[in-house]
Amino acid sequence: MDGFNLSPLFRSTIGFDRMLRLVDAATRVDGASFGYPPYNIEKTGDNAYRLTMAVAGFSPGELDVTVQENTLRVSGKSQKDEEKKNGTGYLHRGIARRAFERRFSLADHMRVTGAHLDNGMLHVELVHEVPEAAKPRVIAIGTGPVLPQVTEQKAA
Repeated sequence: MDGFNLSPLFRSTIGFDRMLRLVDAATRVDGASFGYPPYNIEKTGDNAYRLTMAVAGFSPGELDVTVQENTLRVSGKSQKDEEKKNGTGYLHRGIARRAFERRFSLADHMRVTGAHLDNGMLHVELVHEVPEAAKPRVIAIGTGPVLPQVTEQKAA
C-alpha cells in the first residue's frame, strides 16, 4: 500500500477541506520528482523568507512561478526547438533540463514579493504579513463600577 485514501473523510466534514488536502498531499510521495530540482528555504528577516532552487540551464521564459490558494507552484519546461532548428545537439548532457513542478504550501498571510534568476539559481522572495485585525492586542483592565450595557431588541 503506497498511501492512504482520505476520501471518506471528505464526505463527513465541512470546512476542513484545506486541512485534509494538506494531509493528503503530505501522504502522497512522487518518487520520480522527489529530489529535482534541489532547493533551499531560508529565513532572511523577522518576517521574510527566500526559496532558492537550482535550475541550471533554464531561461526565465521556461520557468513559471504562480501562487493560488496558499500554494506556491514553481514549474519549468525546457524548449528544445532551438537545437533542432540550428542542427546542433549535445554529445554529452550532464546538466538535467527535464520538466519539473514543485508545490509548496504557504502559511496564511504569506505573500510572494518577487522572483529572479541569477546564475542558474531561482530566488523567490516571500513575506509573512499579518493584518492588524489578526494581531494580538492588549485589552486594558479598568477599575470602578460596571455600567450595565443596554442592547436594543427589535420586535419580530
